[in-house]
Amino acid sequence: MDLLNTLVDKGLRRELPTREEALAVLATSDDELLDVVAAAGKVRRQWFGRRVKLNYLVNLKSGLCPEDCSYCSQRLGSKAEILKYTWLKPDEATKAATAGVAGGAKRVCLVASGRGPTDRDVDRVSKTIEAIKEQHEDVEVCACLGLLSEGQADRLRSAGADAYNHNLNTSEGTYGDITTTHTYADRVDTVQQAQAAGLSACSGLIAGMGETDADLVDVVFSLRELNPDSVPVNFLIPMEGTPLAEDWHLTPQRCLRILAMVRFVCPDVEVRLAGGREVHLRSMQPLALNLVNSIFLGDYLTSEGQSGQTDLDMIADAGFEVEGAGTTTLPEHRAQTGGGCGSHDGGCAPCGDAPEAAADDVEVPAARTDLVAVRRRGAGTDLAPNA
Repeated sequence: MDLLNTLVDKGLRRELPTREEALAVLATSDDELLDVVAAAGKVRRQWFGRRVKLNYLVNLKSGLCPEDCSYCSQRLGSKAEILKYTWLKPDEATKAATAGVAGGAKRVCLVASGRGPTDRDVDRVSKTIEAIKEQHEDVEVCACLGLLSEGQADRLRSAGADAYNHNLNTSEGTYGDITTTHTYADRVDTVQQAQAAGLSACSGLIAGMGETDADLVDVVFSLRELNPDSVPVNFLIPMEGTPLAEDWHLTPQRCLRILAMVRFVCPDVEVRLAGGREVHLRSMQPLALNLVNSIFLGDYLTSEGQSGQTDLDMIADAGFEVEGAGTTTLPEHRAQTGGGCGSHDGGCAPCGDAPEAAADDVEVPAARTDLVAVRRRGAGTDLAPNA
């Protein structure tokens, strides 16, 4: 297939595909799916071998968010029956982080609901970062606290944070359809603040919110231009009590095509299979390891994932290996210079632009609501975490 041969060649050279090529990946048929996975797998192995990085989420503050993001169970007005609690103390957060590290996690992601942190919140999180680093010197710590104000990224970096996560989530053109209390530009600004402070940027997307193929390509190209080190790909978990509870637009096959497209556009970037993989990929999860080089271990912020041991077994059974603490995740050229696609100087912008293709009608699969379970264990509870 000429398209896939072209995309493999570009991926091995760190050259961006055109928009037309990215759209064509999403439009491939089920008969071509294994060919698509195999092609993107060549690019994944070129830059990351067969390593899988494990990340562990610690929800520092759950629920009661003033923002109205339609996809989120913690949003303003959410009727989802999730755990709600205020800030975990540093020792509580460290205990939760320790469970993830013991399960094999190389990175701990500290997340708090809300529009963005106050300076007092940054002080709280800084103490938590210091406490985690004191016990686990080699673990990477990523903070995810919402929109940042001036100077806050520098303070987090000084406290020992290695990275900052703030997702773009969807295309700029459709962002206002899912959130009205802040803008797409606000999110871009926060990622850039994190980068300016020397933090490794982590920024990704959510698929399955009714977006078109063109929307998906738009956000992934925008992410590549922003040049984060890590791109989490979330698949919408339609939680009861949220505006998108009835949005079931994804099949395992579509999820794999989306991951392949992201890998072709971001060949040498950590692509992370994030929330919703158990719900939408289901038994096809091991196949996705040929496309991504990073996953979350165990549970998510407000929903349950499969057991940590099941994650480890899946990685081993699929012929992959957990990335060790002493291994640098990113290829040497990105770790040293901050990246670029290899065809330009510095950061990378789209190498080509083509007319947008019309989105194909996607058949909505039967909803698997039995696979969506609210988290009732771990951080904020008296029960052991799932790691």
